[in-house]
Amino acid sequence: MTHPALGVLATAQRLQQNDQAFALVSVLRVQAPASARPGDKAIVTADGIVQGWIGGGCAQPAVLRTVRQALVDGVARVIRIAPETRAGDGGAAPARALGEEFNDVLDDVLEFGMACHSGGTLELFIDPVLPRASLTVIGDSPVAVALADLAPRVGLQVNVVAQGAQAERFASAAQVLASDDAAGVAARVAPGSFVVVATQGRRDVQGLRAALALQARQVWLVASARKAQVLKGALVAAGADAAQVAAIVAPAGQPIGAHTPEEVALSVLAAVVAARRQGAAPVAGATRESSTAARGADPSSAPALTPPAPALLPAMAVSTAPEPSARSSCCGG
Repeated sequence: MTHPALGVLATAQRLQQNDQAFALVSVLRVQAPASARPGDKAIVTADGIVQGWIGGGCAQPAVLRTVRQALVDGVARVIRIAPETRAGDGGAAPARALGEEFNDVLDDVLEFGMACHSGGTLELFIDPVLPRASLTVIGDSPVAVALADLAPRVGLQVNVVAQGAQAERFASAAQVLASDDAAGVAARVAPGSFVVVATQGRRDVQGLRAALALQARQVWLVASARKAQVLKGALVAAGADAAQVAAIVAPAGQPIGAHTPEEVALSVLAAVVAARRQGAAPVAGATRESSTAARGADPSSAPALTPPAPALLPAMAVSTAPEPSARSSCCGG
């Protein structure tokens, strides 16, 4: 007879291959009366249980609520669902009712009150599995090629948008799309992708327009500060939304003194990883003066940059991360 867990794991594999978020919920401990047993498992999405068994309807509201939060922040949790005890009964402090905010944590276990009167206690482990983050590289420059090769090694799924869709140059990419097929690109790149424009002198404005058409989480441009300022001005003059244009991070990358295309790609990838892990939050202490100092230049000689404004697209974030070194805008930047 097939073990029930095998079906649950097969469903988990299918959902993961389809880049669908879910949580693997496992029963850790049980105190009777309860219909679940230690080791029971279920696959739960934001819409409910897909497959498996972790107990009856009494447990499911608390599980679903916790799964939805775990799918937002990616943090695993242990929850305990138990009948509420009354003062003077000699029991522990009462568990929070389901409708209340659950801020109490006892031994790193979130406590929930039982939603019905059947009794029993369940302790469950909720492990979120999120889709792989996506990086879209626009351009066919040496930096674009190096970035598309490096990014999968840190767990990013790579889309490439290049002139002529040169698939043979981007063997590590999940898909290579033709830059002249705007509708196809928009349809095949899911919202929330990180986007790096590395056109470097070849159809720069077109590449930036393609980036703005995607519902990106954040957009970087591989270019010097002076060139980025000119390109941003051209976009706004052509009718692009000024807030979205201002949110483009340029120069792209962390200040590592990069010289070669591979080093530039590494610096850009470091910025992408930082945004991914920090929720695209600004890097502490990053100011124009400190960024310029990192390049070893006189701050007074640096071109004035327009302060980033919040993007209208809700998924796009503004970064004030330090700019890379002036030499990092090589290869046509």
